[in-house]
Amino acid sequence: MRSLPRSHQLARTCRRTKLNGLARGISRLVLAPILGRASRSRPLNIRQSQFPRGFFSSRDKQKEAFGKSSLVVAPTALLLGGLLIYSLYPGDELRRARLARRGEKDVGDTKDGPQPQCEKTAWSSFASRFEDFSNVTDIEWSTFSDRIVDLILPDWSKALPGQIRKLQHELSMADGSLASEIWQEAHDPFTHPEIQYSAKVRVSDELCDEEKEFLARRKKVATAALAKYLGLNEKDIHPDDVPTIAMCGSGGGLRALVAGTGSLLATQEDGLFDCVTYTSGVSGSCWLQSLFHSTLTDRRLDRLVDHLKARIGIHIAYPPAAFSSVTTSPTNKLLLSSLVEKLKGDPKADFGLVDVYGILLAARLLVPKGELGIDERDFKLSNQRQYIKYGQHPMPIYTAVRHEIPNLASDMSKSSIASQEKAKEIAKQEAWFQWFELTPYEFFCEEFNAGIPTWALGRRFDNGEDVPPEGNGFHLPELRMPIMMGIFGSAFCATLSHYYREIRPLVKSLTGFATLDEMIYGYNEDLEKVHPIDPAQIPNFTYNMEGKLRFTTPTTIYNNEYIQLMDAGMSNNLPIYPLLRPGRDVDVIVAFDASADVKTDNWLSVTDGYARQRGVKGWPVGAGWPKGTDSTQKIEQQLDAAQANSAAEAEAKMRQAQQNKEASEQANPKKGPVNDPAEQSDKARHDIAHPEDSDLGYCTVWVGTTEERSSEPPPPTTRAVTDDTAWRLTEASAGLTVVYLPFLANPKVGGVNPADSDYMSTWNFVYTPEQIDKVVALARANYDEGRDRIRRTVRAVYERKKRVREESESANARERYRRLVRLGIADKLGEGDHFS
Repeated sequence: MRSLPRSHQLARTCRRTKLNGLARGISRLVLAPILGRASRSRPLNIRQSQFPRGFFSSRDKQKEAFGKSSLVVAPTALLLGGLLIYSLYPGDELRRARLARRGEKDVGDTKDGPQPQCEKTAWSSFASRFEDFSNVTDIEWSTFSDRIVDLILPDWSKALPGQIRKLQHELSMADGSLASEIWQEAHDPFTHPEIQYSAKVRVSDELCDEEKEFLARRKKVATAALAKYLGLNEKDIHPDDVPTIAMCGSGGGLRALVAGTGSLLATQEDGLFDCVTYTSGVSGSCWLQSLFHSTLTDRRLDRLVDHLKARIGIHIAYPPAAFSSVTTSPTNKLLLSSLVEKLKGDPKADFGLVDVYGILLAARLLVPKGELGIDERDFKLSNQRQYIKYGQHPMPIYTAVRHEIPNLASDMSKSSIASQEKAKEIAKQEAWFQWFELTPYEFFCEEFNAGIPTWALGRRFDNGEDVPPEGNGFHLPELRMPIMMGIFGSAFCATLSHYYREIRPLVKSLTGFATLDEMIYGYNEDLEKVHPIDPAQIPNFTYNMEGKLRFTTPTTIYNNEYIQLMDAGMSNNLPIYPLLRPGRDVDVIVAFDASADVKTDNWLSVTDGYARQRGVKGWPVGAGWPKGTDSTQKIEQQLDAAQANSAAEAEAKMRQAQQNKEASEQANPKKGPVNDPAEQSDKARHDIAHPEDSDLGYCTVWVGTTEERSSEPPPPTTRAVTDDTAWRLTEASAGLTVVYLPFLANPKVGGVNPADSDYMSTWNFVYTPEQIDKVVALARANYDEGRDRIRRTVRAVYERKKRVREESESANARERYRRLVRLGIADKLGEGDHFS
């Protein structure tokens, strides 16, 4: 008998393997291709003969036993899971079949003569993988009978193979394909003006010129707004007296987006928002800024609420909606441009899960209801310049972080045990998060004191200058917003330590798991260096710039062509650091904290270390939730009681405190502060649900001091400003003022509790219009609780700046007068001179 070709033998083997797997009830996908002229109808006929109609159950019984709603397959597991499994672990049959196909192609190419080898690029790798995935999807779907599909899969799943095939064709770069059209437009300077210009790395500790110009123009707008907010006459306000106010919003996914929208809406209605110069965001608050500065809302927060109601009622990964966005016009072109331009323009680029996540986010958030009103201007961050160039709106600051982890493996392998332990300690101290900020003007890292124009984001750099990808002066268009939105909200790129911290209270609460917890937590230093999901990768603008950047720049950064960025909430869920940058001179920070656990995380206190490291004067040390279990009032009483008027009195109080401590330890040897994570978490949830019992209320104010302090002993904790101590805001030595508004439950708004409502989870991506109304109402009610205190605080800071300016002007006038007196010309206008 004549032997069949090898490809047909492999195909027959694959089919036989699939049938055996199906008979055993195995539901996993077996990635095996059918090659050559093998018919897809034959396996289907075989299965139909083996499983006749009604084999499993009658139609009525199927409906009773297998409701489709109870067997809905998770969209992300169906699509992304299959893609990841295929990418990482392709089936053996598929691999052998692919090698056989390549062998046949190589034989044919050899007969025609030697062909030049093409270097594999990021785009060719992606295209081939996606084509294989599309083929596998077609094959695997054909192995299921219609009866099985009706039983276990929703109706929309039947259209998936066709949609995947359509998407694969659009991304094939064939003539007439969408990818080909996108790449042609990437060379059009009328569509992308930035491709005409070269970019260089700006190394400076000052703000860029565009931001300085913005500040001058915003000051005039803020002056008029402050007069209206405080009920003053604009003509009586000196521009130097106007405080620079900034607002920052926490991370927290859609919870932070919706709650932050409600909070900013309340400030806009109150008139405070018009007085603000900067807004900064993390994660969901970055999404909020991108929507506010877009054509979708026309810079009106009430319209943003309506937009959210229309768009986030469907999960971002719901396949029918997601595939419709990326396969139909007009949304597909703008959503997929980020993918095509990144991979086609950079041979070494990487496209991962964060990028897919960003495209899915943009498909819901950057697309209006009805989809026809989508605007390409909303897909570039630099286009937001048009909304702030005259100072008409606050400047947004977006944030991301890079995790710097020193690689000491090579050093440790050659060192002694003592040296290895020392190296581990050094690694622990040197592992940190580097903050990157993005504004409509610049992509900047304060640790490097270097940045590039935002419109040059996505280009490769070498020794401070951009590198054209094609060598003909053509530059890549700016990296699109879908990619950036994925980076801003990529909290799932956390380290294993972050992941375990989330579930540790549960583990410790389980009987018999304490030993397991101790074992796992003993490796916490190692867990802090592992990211199970890779962060997004973009070109490194400091590549080969060794010796040209600030001394705080890590040496490893110069050798990497790319850097990985992730959600800044991994470092601090409140984006305060960029607001402390020299030159911005922020006077008041209004912080809206919608974090999952505002008390336990205590993000305000995390800023203390940054302020000390950067030498920031005026930061209120100790701001945030009180540590331990003592209330704010008790801490203040203890501080007052500890005050001493003499050295003898101080020594006596120290001895008395020591005696009290020893007596307390003898009476309660096992009693101590509550350190158990489960108990802390329960207490934090209770405080969020019951603000009347918590240490902080809806609005708390702290003010720092600019007076010089020695590092030993450490500076005392700053007390919160009360009505009785509001005078501290007007002291000449007063520093930065922080107004903190945590997202707490409020009895005035029923049906929503940040601690207990399931839909308030960070990982929830579906909000109904009713839920949005409740969250917005809660945010507005919480702001109303502190409305008057915030107004009094702003008024006090304004009065302080006015008095300091007037005293300075008066002192300068007196100095000039004394100088004239010394010259002998004071009070003798027109008579004599200092020589007479």
